[in-house]
Amino acid sequence: MSKPYVEEIEYIDPVQAFAGLKHLPYSLLLDSSDPNHANSRYSFVMGEPVETIEVKDGKADVTNWEQRLSFDCDDPFTLIRERLGAWVEETERLPNLPPFQGGLAGLFGYDLGRYIEKLASSTKNRPHIPDLAVGIYDQVLACDHLLKKSWIFTHARNQGEAEAKHGHFKNLVTQNYDIPAFESPETNWISNFTEKGYEDQVQKIIDYIKAGEIFQANLSQRFDMKLPRDFEPFVHYIHMRDLNPAPFGCYMNLGEVKISSVSPERFITAKDGQVETCPIKGTRPHVADTSQDRAFQQDLEQSEKDRAENTMIVDLLRNDLSKVCTPESIEVSDLCKLETFSNVHHLVSYIRSKLDQNQDAIDLLKACFPGGSVTGAPKIRAMEIIEELETDRRGPYCGSVGYIGFDGTLDSNILIRTLVYDADGVSLQVGGGVVVDSNPAQEYQETLDKAEGILKSFDPVRQEHILKAHKSIA
Repeated sequence: MSKPYVEEIEYIDPVQAFAGLKHLPYSLLLDSSDPNHANSRYSFVMGEPVETIEVKDGKADVTNWEQRLSFDCDDPFTLIRERLGAWVEETERLPNLPPFQGGLAGLFGYDLGRYIEKLASSTKNRPHIPDLAVGIYDQVLACDHLLKKSWIFTHARNQGEAEAKHGHFKNLVTQNYDIPAFESPETNWISNFTEKGYEDQVQKIIDYIKAGEIFQANLSQRFDMKLPRDFEPFVHYIHMRDLNPAPFGCYMNLGEVKISSVSPERFITAKDGQVETCPIKGTRPHVADTSQDRAFQQDLEQSEKDRAENTMIVDLLRNDLSKVCTPESIEVSDLCKLETFSNVHHLVSYIRSKLDQNQDAIDLLKACFPGGSVTGAPKIRAMEIIEELETDRRGPYCGSVGYIGFDGTLDSNILIRTLVYDADGVSLQVGGGVVVDSNPAQEYQETLDKAEGILKSFDPVRQEHILKAHKSIA
């Protein structure tokens, strides 16, 4: 493919544009919907990839218009480098335009960590949910929310092909589709932990810390719910993002499996060799009562426990970055900065570095995967303990959705505040970092605080009652 053919079009709402693609397998919306967040500038809409790549349990499927290949795969990161390289003739990015202009994008599930490190396999596997599911997209709608501008980028072998493809894609994303209002289903969430069961596992992590095996580990619980057959996940996504706007949201249709996320957390970005990662650790509710809300903010800012938790992950990520970045370039530009999101306050740190000239975005992603903020420190031992104490494989949760452009530009989120839909219904997973002075009851409550906005988006009256009661949804 050559450098992209580009047309600026009238500014368009990315959700409205995506409505024309949502029914297509591998349609993908990377959605920045929080107008108050500095990292919420761009959204990207894409569909009809020229190739799809899926990996599950060491088996890969690569499908394009010519063939479908199935084979063993022990390194998905090498595979995506090879497949992306097979489509690239030129790597030029058009300047002064949105950073993603076509390339590889999609799901990098948490369980890709199993291809990097040898881990036991004691958790329950969901065989229909891929470890990796990405497309190579030769057409992208990019929306700049700051400038209120939109562009369509099209890659093709020649001008005639570009114009034909461009017209088809433009028609899909500029139609005015009717999106129905969301109607709450009857809700009956079931957790894979009781309240006591979760607190007992928190205590086991504390015991591991006291024994000197780790400094911190992330523990999560998963809520599952059956849904009526006519439930529309994308309609709910629009409703959920209105209630929980986020800078790194996404919606991806993989066919039977769909991923719907309002993530507040960036994982890694890299552009022109400049790298940034932004771990989140420390959470308090964001409430309407101004006095109470300020008290929550001050409590979080002054919490030695939360600051220690955040700082440990910063050190872990600095170590991960040192594998592929020049050591002298790694710096912490902000440490434990208070940031406010739609339903919670977080402590966020910013780490910046420069990619070594012999490394690329895929090396960077592999070196840091999965994110330290959702594993623990030391990472490998923390992941082993997660495998021991959690009952189910995480799948997409705590993995990432993002893009790697034809030019090597990378941006990615951490998949938290994320719903995973399949034929059985929908699941939501929430967790938190446990350190030596963690209180098990408070850790359990933190998971409910994180889940609250999503659970209430389905059925606000019922979930308000459940969450106020501080009881397990079981």
